[in-house]
Amino acid sequence: MQFGIFTIGDVTTDPTNGTTPTEHERIQAMTDYALKAEEVGLDVFATGEHHNPPFVPGSPTTHLGYIAAKTKNLQLTTSTTLITTNDPVKIAEDFSFLQHLAGGRVDLMMGRGNTGPVYPWFGKDIRKGIPLAVENYHLLRKLWREDVVNWEGEFRTPLRGFTLAPRPMDDTPPFVWHGSIRSPEIAEQAAYYGDGFFHNNIFWNFEHTAQMVNLYRRRFEHYGHGAANQATVGLGGQVFMGSSEAEAKKQFRPYFDNAPVYGHGPSLEEFTKMTPLTVGTPEQVIERTLTFADWVGDYQRQLFLVDHAGLPRDVVLEQIEILGKEVVPVLRKEFEARRPADVPSDPPTHASLVAEGPNSFHHLVEPAKARMANQEVRS
Repeated sequence: MQFGIFTIGDVTTDPTNGTTPTEHERIQAMTDYALKAEEVGLDVFATGEHHNPPFVPGSPTTHLGYIAAKTKNLQLTTSTTLITTNDPVKIAEDFSFLQHLAGGRVDLMMGRGNTGPVYPWFGKDIRKGIPLAVENYHLLRKLWREDVVNWEGEFRTPLRGFTLAPRPMDDTPPFVWHGSIRSPEIAEQAAYYGDGFFHNNIFWNFEHTAQMVNLYRRRFEHYGHGAANQATVGLGGQVFMGSSEAEAKKQFRPYFDNAPVYGHGPSLEEFTKMTPLTVGTPEQVIERTLTFADWVGDYQRQLFLVDHAGLPRDVVLEQIEILGKEVVPVLRKEFEARRPADVPSDPPTHASLVAEGPNSFHHLVEPAKARMANQEVRS
């Protein structure tokens, strides 16, 4: 099972001392967190994509390319890549290039984005978010898998005789996750293509998370990709740890209370009860995280948000150290002890996809059609 951290790259004033990092300082800190994640044995670093203040991750592949040059083992991904406002051609080019730079240590998460004003900045209509996500992703798959693309759709100028350059590394497109917290259409999309489904459940109750993941699992099986429990699932979460629960809450409370996203709403205690946010000792984080599989089934990737709401750089680095040294080793052991033999431990990687060979379903634009046709022949 893969464990890692993700950032949304917010520039937030520290409520305890009134200091605000510069954009440069925030970008440098995010880089430091990625390097720390590799140092302490975490598997994954993910960065969001935003094009409006107070966020800085406007160019995720630039950042991940820099991190790739400074790491050897870390899997690099996004949380998320905006499939709606980005041009699929540019996404295809950027991530193919990043694959080569990182030696294949790349996957990506597709998302619609929920910041309304950003859509018209890129000539898009947020009311068409779902159709944009569906059409753009289908084109992206063609760009990575067909040598010459001829295509016409609703939201982009047609392509005539287009060939992507560079091609994906080893002619193997990166594995894709679809991130959604509320849209069943996106869970359906992930299931149709046999891709991963990531539920970033930091703001949602467990019942809602289970409902979304179980929808994806059922449809994954429907399209012939495997049994429902074999579908590729990832979860988000947020933790803050201290020497005692009381100490952790005392230190984290001012950041929670003033967080730009969930501050000034439910209390810290209410929020930790309703959602996966865990504030306490490393042992409490371990105990709480292990219950996630009781809701969604055995899954393959767990990412933690650790740097939101103005937390100081040194505090975040300490949190990553605790995750890597005290929490994740126990979680690995316990999750694998309960995992059935037929359920994959890890999501697909570049190496595993290359090993499947050029005739694998991963190389098809619409693998569901081929799988369901095979089922009809056998029946």
